Amino acid sequence: MRLSRLLASLAMAAFAATCAHAGPVRADHPLLGTWKLPIPDTTCVETYRLRADGTSLVTSADEVSETEFELADQPSEKGFYKWVDKLTKDNGKKDCSGQITEPGHVSTFYISMHPSGDMFFMCEAEDLKACMGPFIRVKGSAI
Repeated sequence: MRLSRLLASLAMAAFAATCAHAGPVRADHPLLGTWKLPIPDTTCVETYRLRADGTSLVTSADEVSETEFELADQPSEKGFYKWVDKLTKDNGKKDCSGQITEPGHVSTFYISMHPSGDMFFMCEAEDLKACMGPFIRVKGSAI
């Protein structure tokens, strides 16, 4: 039990150390808003609602989760926004991939934004070799 608490503390420290921007995200950040990710070869769609207070609501199949995220204010020299995301709440149900993710999970992504501002790719590194997407912006009251 003590080891699990220690590991959780270390994970939280690592999250704090890797955050690109502390506090709320600027109101005109291009990633704020609602985004849909249609999962290829399925009827499943993930929906991400990124809020200016640095929290998100994500739905994926039966899963409903909330996260705290940190976004780089500007893209890197390679053109990617760094996104560090920590799962804070989850209903414990399966997502589009059939997985259940436990609260406390921290992920780091690199976002390549399309020039239109209406889509992006979420990548494992600052290149386009291993990415998910495109995420498509949902405008107006479509959700």
